[in-house]
Amino acid sequence: MNVTIEKCGDELIAALAGEIDHHNSKQIREAIDAELERGGYKLLTFDLESVSFMDSSGIGIVLGRYKVVSKGGGRLRIINANRRVERILRMAGIFSIAEYRQRRA
Repeated sequence: MNVTIEKCGDELIAALAGEIDHHNSKQIREAIDAELERGGYKLLTFDLESVSFMDSSGIGIVLGRYKVVSKGGGRLRIINANRRVERILRMAGIFSIAEYRQRRA
């Protein structure tokens, strides 16, 4: 698993690659949280284009970051998920709290 963090104004983009599971969820969470703690972000975007697998740990990462961002009045966006990952997110109800796009606008 690889996490790349990009800052673009008040948007924080977390591009994830590989598998998101219980083996690496702590690393992902810590990388994103370290930047969120700096504050000032109104939008957290998860770019999942290179994610090949996601289990319930991935859902937990998304939900936990949503709670952090929404406390500050921010919102969550998910982009570029493949069909398998999109289906998992949809079944978990993530798209009721997060905007979903195939590409970044």
